[in-house]
This record gives sequence, C-alpha cells and structure tokens, in this order.
Amino acid sequence: MTQVHPTAIVDPKAELDPSVAVGPYTVIGPHVRIGAGTTIGPHCVIEGRTTIGRDNRIFQFASLGAIPQDKKYAGEPTELVIGDRNLIREFCTFNLGVPGAGGVTRVGHDNWIMAYTHIAHDCRVDNHTTLSNQTTLAGHVHLADWVTIGGLTGIHQFVSIGAHAMIGFASAVTQDVPPFMLVDGNPLAVRGFNIVGLRRRDFSAQRLAAVKQMHRLLYRQGKTLDEARAGIAALAAEMPEAAEDIALMESFIANSTRGIAR
Repeated sequence: MTQVHPTAIVDPKAELDPSVAVGPYTVIGPHVRIGAGTTIGPHCVIEGRTTIGRDNRIFQFASLGAIPQDKKYAGEPTELVIGDRNLIREFCTFNLGVPGAGGVTRVGHDNWIMAYTHIAHDCRVDNHTTLSNQTTLAGHVHLADWVTIGGLTGIHQFVSIGAHAMIGFASAVTQDVPPFMLVDGNPLAVRGFNIVGLRRRDFSAQRLAAVKQMHRLLYRQGKTLDEARAGIAALAAEMPEAAEDIALMESFIANSTRGIAR
C-alpha cells in the first residue's frame, strides 16, 4: 500500500501509485496524480491538476501546483506536469499554467532543482538541467537540455536558454542565451562557451572546435548577426561531425523572440 504518514492529508480522489511515500503533514489535492517510486517529504503542498512521474524525490516544504501569479488567471483548469527522476529541494514553488499560452507548466526528466527555486506559469524545463538555489523563472521561460543556472539568478519572461548553456551566479537574464554559451552578470555578458560542461558530456574534439568557432563568429570577430549566421551555416560543410550542433545553433537564433545576448 501507499506509504502515507497518518498526519498527511491526501484527498481520496488523488491517484497515487502504491509505492509512493508521503511524509508528515503533507497535503495532496484531488486532481493530483503521482507515479511509482516518488517520495514526498513532510510539510509539502501538492495541489491543482498536477501530474508527477516516477522516482522523483520531493523535499520538505515544496509547493507544487498552486495557482499562477498572474492577475488574468480566473480559476481555469490548467496544469503542472513533472516527469521522472527529478530532485526537487526545499521551498521550491512550481505554478500551474495560464490559458492562452498552452495552459501547462512542464518539467522534464532528471533535473536537479535546488532550494527556493521558482518555476512560474507556462515555463518549460527540459531534461538534465541544474537550477541552483533561488533560481527564479518568470512566465513562459524555456530551458533546454543540460542548462546550468547559478544561484540567485532571475530570468525574464519569455526568455529561452539553449541546450548546454551555463548562467553564472546572480545574473539578470533578459535576452535569449544561445546554446553552449557561458554568460553572467547584470547586465548580462557572454564570457565564453561552456567548455567544461561539454567535456563532461563527452563532446569530441571536432564538436568542441565547432562550438568554439561559433562563439568566435558571434562574439569575437566584430560581425553583424547576419554575418555571423552566414559563417555558422558554412561550418556544417567544414565540420560534418558537428552538423547537429551547428543546426541547433542556427535554429535557436532563427527562432529567438527576445534577441540573443550579445
């Protein structure tokens, strides 16, 4: 049977796998679904139309599925969807989505989310990200796979951060951050590319060389953005092993809505 502490309050309509563990004084609402192997610490509140996958570990005092901090929200049936194998530390707050923007806040798989992180309405956090203490995501933010964010960092609404990018401590992120880049500060500045992270993910020498060259084209050669994009496109023929990385960068820049950090 589900391991629910006798002081926890779990609505009879909630759907919990028999292997779920619920700590003391936690409250779980009627529209919540929680998958196998997930553990929930004491004094948590999980409410709203919230779906949580398998093998997550949720620490004490987390608040998941509360209504969004958006004055337009009027009680519509929006959602929070959390995937598998996420670590969610103390005092994290993840909100439901709002209508008109998909209505779903999504967190993927294998994310390491540290204390006091806030994920606002309609954010999308993909997989293998690391969000350090007091990371704050405003509404509609997108973090791609393997993004790392330093503590005390705020990210403006509608900003996108590309795969493998790293944001330094106490940064103010108001523009899109291209894949692979290393940025920090207030105002935000690009300091280089995330070579340590890419090496840890076994990027080959040619892939690292391609990322280095894309960084040079965008940030070190005084080119306009259009000139840099043309140079990046030409790299695919020169460095076929890095074709997917180059295509990722091209797509990110083409789809940027807030302009890229430069």
